[in-house]
Amino acid sequence: MTIHIGDTTPNFDIETTKGTINFHDWIGDSWCFFFSHPADFTPVCTTEMGRTAQLASEFAARNTKSIGLSTDTVEEHNKWILDVNDTQNTNVEFPIVADPEHKIAQLYDMIHPSESNTAAVRTVFIIDPNKKIRLMMTYPMSVGRNFDEILRVIDSMQLSDKHTIATPADWRPGGEVIIPPTITNDVAQDMFPQGWNEVRSYLRFTKVD
Repeated sequence: MTIHIGDTTPNFDIETTKGTINFHDWIGDSWCFFFSHPADFTPVCTTEMGRTAQLASEFAARNTKSIGLSTDTVEEHNKWILDVNDTQNTNVEFPIVADPEHKIAQLYDMIHPSESNTAAVRTVFIIDPNKKIRLMMTYPMSVGRNFDEILRVIDSMQLSDKHTIATPADWRPGGEVIIPPTITNDVAQDMFPQGWNEVRSYLRFTKVD
């Protein structure tokens, strides 16, 4: 199955470390950070799971739920969580999907044969409350994810939804944003009464809260 940005995220019922969930029901009215990792009891994955747990309040502030996945069992996940908590000085509260038969990993194209025939690569899906996939990122097994970037893109998408704007390269919260070319100056006067800096007719910068 090929998944694209803008698609409705595939639904599933699955066992997790927090019990059986229906994915769409579990997301509810929240955003979702859905990420896979190659295997339990591996070093890079341990740091990533720990970092997700450490950032729980940051995700909550963005109305975003976190959920992990690897092709291991609930029993293995629960044992590994003890190690994650101990070595990363945190407390993993979010669910981890058990996918030993690779059903969800295959559904979401998380297994790349050049990396492994059984382990999921480091895939990220950001899903909005309408269950639409808004962002996809895939990292090789040897590269840990940049969680500053994950939070940044959530901030960008939520701000874009609120104000109908785009964000420039290397944007950070509080920085200037871009008025899309599809919005004429006449319409922009009502939408952005604070004004803007027009560098080109297609490149207009403004600030929003």
